[in-house]
Amino acid sequence: MSFGKMATPVTLIRVHHTKDADGFGQTSRDEVLARVRAYKEDRHGSVRWANRAAFSEATALFRFRIIPGVAVEPLYIIICNSRRYEILSAEVIQKMYCEVLCRLEAEPVGHL
Repeated sequence: MSFGKMATPVTLIRVHHTKDADGFGQTSRDEVLARVRAYKEDRHGSVRWANRAAFSEATALFRFRIIPGVAVEPLYIIICNSRRYEILSAEVIQKMYCEVLCRLEAEPVGHL
C-alpha cells in the first residue's frame, strides 16, 4: 500500500459513556485517539466484498498504518468526511497496517 492511496483523512475515536451517581442520565463523550490518513473502500459488488460475507453489515473498509500505542478495537468510531463509522472488526496485516471493516452509523434526521 503506497502513501498515494492512503489520502483520506480519518479520525479514530473512543466513546466514553458516563452515568450520574444514581445510574441515570447517561451521557457520552468522544475521545480522539488519533488522526491519520487512510485508504477507504466503500462496499460494492466485487469478488473481494463477496468473500467478506461474514461481515454483511460492513459498508466500508479502511486501511491505515499501525498507530504506536493505540490498539484499534471494535465499537470504536472512525470519522471520515463528517460521517461516523462504527468499527466491526480490526485486523493487523504484516505488522504494518491495520485493516478495519466498519458500518456507517445512521445519520441524524433534520428538524421538521
